[in-house]
Amino acid sequence: MPRYLVETYLARGHAGELVERNRHARSAVEELTRESRCVSFERSIYVPEDELCFFIFEAPSRREAALVAQRAELDPIRIVEAVASGEEEM
Repeated sequence: MPRYLVETYLARGHAGELVERNRHARSAVEELTRESRCVSFERSIYVPEDELCFFIFEAPSRREAALVAQRAELDPIRIVEAVASGEEEM
C-alpha cells in the first residue's frame, strides 16, 4: 500500500504538542478503520530547526491520507506520496 507524507508546521516553542498530534493521528486512523477504510499511521518525524513535522500514513490514495490528516486536525501544508528506501525496486 502506498505511503503518504503529511507535512505540517510545528513551532519550536510548541514541540510538546507532538505527543498530542500523534494521539490525534492514531485516533483518526482508528475512526476511519471503524468506517472500513484501510489506513494506518506509521510514525512522525519532527525537525525543530525547520519547525516542520512530518506524519507518515499508509493509505490507498492521497485522498484517504488527506482525510486522515483532516480528521486528526493536522492542518497539512502538503501531502505527497513517499517511497521508503528499498521499496522502489519492488
